[in-house]
Amino acid sequence: MSSNYQPSFFLKSGLIQTIYIAKQLNKHWQKTINLSPISYREKIFYGVDNVPLYALTAIPPKPKGTIIATYGITGNLDNQWLLQILARKAYHLGYAIILFDWRAHGKTAQLSPVLTSDGIFEGQDFVAIASQAKKEGFPSKFWFTGYSLGGQLALWAISYGSQIDKISSLTEKDIGGCGVICPSLDAEKSLTYLENHPLKKYLDQAITQGLRALITHIHHHHPQDVELKLLPFVDSIRNFDQYFVIPTLGFKTVTDYYYASSPFRILPKIKKPTLIIYAKDDPMFCPTIIPDLEKEISQNHHLQLILTRHGGHVGYINSARGQKLNGDDDIWWAWNRFLDWLIQEDT
Repeated sequence: MSSNYQPSFFLKSGLIQTIYIAKQLNKHWQKTINLSPISYREKIFYGVDNVPLYALTAIPPKPKGTIIATYGITGNLDNQWLLQILARKAYHLGYAIILFDWRAHGKTAQLSPVLTSDGIFEGQDFVAIASQAKKEGFPSKFWFTGYSLGGQLALWAISYGSQIDKISSLTEKDIGGCGVICPSLDAEKSLTYLENHPLKKYLDQAITQGLRALITHIHHHHPQDVELKLLPFVDSIRNFDQYFVIPTLGFKTVTDYYYASSPFRILPKIKKPTLIIYAKDDPMFCPTIIPDLEKEISQNHHLQLILTRHGGHVGYINSARGQKLNGDDDIWWAWNRFLDWLIQEDT
C-alpha cells in the first residue's frame, strides 16, 4: 500500500500540524468532506464485568460489515469530530458504524464510575460490543479502529479478537481486523519524553486539564464513587494514573501499569490483519519507539506498518498535490488509507 503522504509546507512540522488539528480545523471540519451527516441510533452495550457503554450506531442499506471505533485519551462522542469523518466515509462505502464512549468518558461515564485501564479491559469491551451487535443484526465482519490512545485500545481489542474461540456468540470468521492511527505504544517512554521536553511538555499539561475535567465529570454523576480530594495532585498524565487509575487496578506503580497495558506486550499475539499508521514526527511519542515498532512488525506477518516522515499526531492533512497523487477526494489521508486497506482485506 502506498505511504506517499504529502502535506503542505506549513504542515510539515508535526507539532504545528497537531496544534492546527486541535485548535483550528476542529472549527470547520465539516467543510472538508462532501458527505451528509449520519442519522444515528443511541444504544447501550455492555462490556466486560457488565460495564455499560454508550454508543451511536447506524446501519446502511445492504451493509457489508461493521466498524467499531473510539477516540483518544480525552473527549466524548459529542466533540470527537475525527470519528464523524470516519463514520461518514465508511457508511458511504456500505459499512455499519458503532462509535462508543469508552470507560470514564462521555455518556459512558454518566452510566458508570469505572475508570480507564488503557486497553486491558477496553479491548475486551470492543469484542463484547461486537458479540452483542451480531445478535442484534449488525453484519460481520467486525473491524476495530481508533486513534491515539483509542488506537491502543483497538490493538488490545484485536489481540482478544485473535482468540475469539473464548467468545461464545462470535466465530473466528466474524472478526475482520484492526486499523489504527498514531496509537500509543509505550506510555513510560513517551511520557518521560514529554515531561522533559522544553516545548512538548505543554502537550502533557493540556491533556492533563482534560483528565481533570474527566474526573470532575465522573464525580458529578457518581459522587459516592469518586472523590475529588486528590485532584489537586493531578498535574500530569502520569499523576492522573498514579492517584486515580492504578489504585483501582491493583498495580503498585505507574511503571508497572504502563508495562502491563503497553501494546508491545500483545502485538505478537495478534493473528488478524492489522494496519498501523504512524508518523515519525508525532510530537506526542518518543522517537525511540519507532525501531521497536518496526521490529515487532517484521516478526508478525499479520501486522502492516505505514510509517511516514510527516503527519503529526493524528493529523495527516493532505495537500492538493497529495490528494491527486493518492486519488483522494478530500484531505483525510490516514482515514482514506485505512478504508482502502479495509476494502482490500475485506475482499
